[in-house]
Amino acid sequence: MSTSTPLPLLLRRAAVATAAAAAALTSVPATAVAAPLPLPLPEREQRAVPEDSVTGGPVHDPAGRPGDGAGTGDAEEPRDPEQHLTVTVHGAGLGTDGMYDLTCHPTGGDHPKAKAACETLDGQTRWGRDLFAPVSPGSNCTLQYGGPATAHVTGVWAGRPVDAHFNREDGCEIARWNKFVPLLPKIGS
Repeated sequence: MSTSTPLPLLLRRAAVATAAAAAALTSVPATAVAAPLPLPLPEREQRAVPEDSVTGGPVHDPAGRPGDGAGTGDAEEPRDPEQHLTVTVHGAGLGTDGMYDLTCHPTGGDHPKAKAACETLDGQTRWGRDLFAPVSPGSNCTLQYGGPATAHVTGVWAGRPVDAHFNREDGCEIARWNKFVPLLPKIGS
């Protein structure tokens, strides 16, 4: 006596399973399955980097940047329009109030701590997350006041427009401000 399932029954089960899977996929909203678009890479990061035939790794120019190995180190790298911010600070005192321009990749502008600010922003930038997002409404924040300092950051970071306001009116806002030091001035100890 054979225990195998007849072929027509197997085909029927396969058809039912396929139809059920298709129905399940079509009932899910498109927003639930669509992956966010990746952040655009600056043109200089999109180009192919040649590999070293000995190490198998990228060839670096004398300045340590990936490239074709024939870098002169003298040519100025073009400014990346996707990494430019204007920071306006009020009420921070200690000579830190004012308006500053910051460009990253390469570092430029008149921001007093441009290199450290770019490194901090690069270290916190994550795919699919708004680095400059405000404190979530309804957050439980400590009732402490960090002073009258305010800041406004505008421009473009990682290919996305930035229009962020900062203050120090409670514990959440103070923590958010401190996350952006040295883009924003350090206040207190």
